[in-house]
Amino acid sequence: MTDLIHIDGTMGEGGGQVLRSALSLALITGRGVRLEHIRARRDNPGLGFQHAMAVQAAARVSGARVEGDRIGSQTLAFLPGPVVPGDYHFDIGTAGATSLVLQTVLPPLAMADGASRVTVTGGTHVPHSPCFHYLDWHWRVMLGRIGMPFELHMPMAGFYPPGGGEIQAGIPGSARPRGLDLTDRGRLLSIQGLSAVANLPEEIAERQRGRALRRLQTLNSDVDIAIEHLPACSPGTVLALLARFEQGQACFFALGERGKRAERVADEAVDDLLGFLATGAAVDRWLADQLLLPLALADAASTLRTSQVTLHLLTQSRVIQAFLPVEIRIEGELGQPGTVYLMPGHAG
Repeated sequence: MTDLIHIDGTMGEGGGQVLRSALSLALITGRGVRLEHIRARRDNPGLGFQHAMAVQAAARVSGARVEGDRIGSQTLAFLPGPVVPGDYHFDIGTAGATSLVLQTVLPPLAMADGASRVTVTGGTHVPHSPCFHYLDWHWRVMLGRIGMPFELHMPMAGFYPPGGGEIQAGIPGSARPRGLDLTDRGRLLSIQGLSAVANLPEEIAERQRGRALRRLQTLNSDVDIAIEHLPACSPGTVLALLARFEQGQACFFALGERGKRAERVADEAVDDLLGFLATGAAVDRWLADQLLLPLALADAASTLRTSQVTLHLLTQSRVIQAFLPVEIRIEGELGQPGTVYLMPGHAG
């Protein structure tokens, strides 16, 4: 394989995000990529199960030629063909994050000339990745706002360690992303929440809900937290909170685990929400880097005010600019609120 874009997997955050973003951009641009030192700084470097599935998923939707896609590989060459809409099913086979595999292939399939349906099985609520409710309540809504709509469903939840969950995305295709100006969130309108358990007593969900409600009662806003039992093959809990503002929204969640009190689960999600509110920003720290790639494909400039400049955001910017003639300027110190300026069609 010749004339490939070369990406050093140790850049910036140095994790799986570099791989996934490079795969998405290779599919969208039709340009081949060679990644080296994949996840080299991690305790278990190279491709894990969910990373290998992201590679296989990207290859399947485009008929790509791939070298080095075995588990543990730190070097990968990926030469995509045209993205083909269709019906795809990807089984990670572990509690690997279904969200991260979906986020790899969704933008390319969304821009393809035809509808697709994507099913991913594995973990839907696992550490270090967006849970299903974050994807459905927040990521899906915001992508729809910029012209990349899709539907999302979860027939079965999957918690760590066995996984066994499933998410399904219906993607109409022919998306044409547009720019977004989101620097002022406006007044807080309401907070919607979910306290859910799977294969555990409802009392745990009630405790999560009660703690969150008590801590949020000082806010001048309507707060409504529902209780739900999720179908799953193993125990698990989640508390998700969605804050709606006049101009935007933000989402936060926390997961339970063995030995972790329900009140601590609630505190983690509430702490994140209250911390965000204190910044005055319009975009939460996770959504900022997740919006960067689709906005780089938009037909107009974008400006985002994020609650925190993260290493993920800075890394995403570097990977995008390796593929696209886009200028991305990020003002603000690492770990502090900042503003992202993105101008598609300009050399970085």
